[in-house]
Amino acid sequence: MAVCVAVIAKENYPLYIRSIPTENELKFHYMVHTSLDVVDEKISAMGKALVDQRELYLGLLYPTEDYKVYGYVTNSKVKFVMVVDSSNTALRDNEIRSMFRKLHNSYTDVMCNPFYNPGDRIHSRAFDSMVTSMMIQVC
Repeated sequence: MAVCVAVIAKENYPLYIRSIPTENELKFHYMVHTSLDVVDEKISAMGKALVDQRELYLGLLYPTEDYKVYGYVTNSKVKFVMVVDSSNTALRDNEIRSMFRKLHNSYTDVMCNPFYNPGDRIHSRAFDSMVTSMMIQVC
């Protein structure tokens, strides 16, 4: 089960963070921000290959005892981070990848909105409902 979804801007500030158990919200914010170092390492390690392959999915960034943190980066260097409950062993890598593609498509829809200023926090009800359905669907 996905417990936290975050969209991080190119300059590493959050555009959107949503977590389901609100009592651990600060813990998930910390996990997302600590994962940004791993994202930067993976991007710099890929270097030119990232542009050539068009592979946006970064895979498992790091596991903890209770959660696994996955990453995805767009062509414009916007980062998506997803925290998944480790107890859900039925969730495979290709399912995580498809969830990131769905998140990227919804993010693209937000960017295409003429009333959205790039770099502002995301306050779209359609984006929020898509993230919520994605988090509930994985349960």
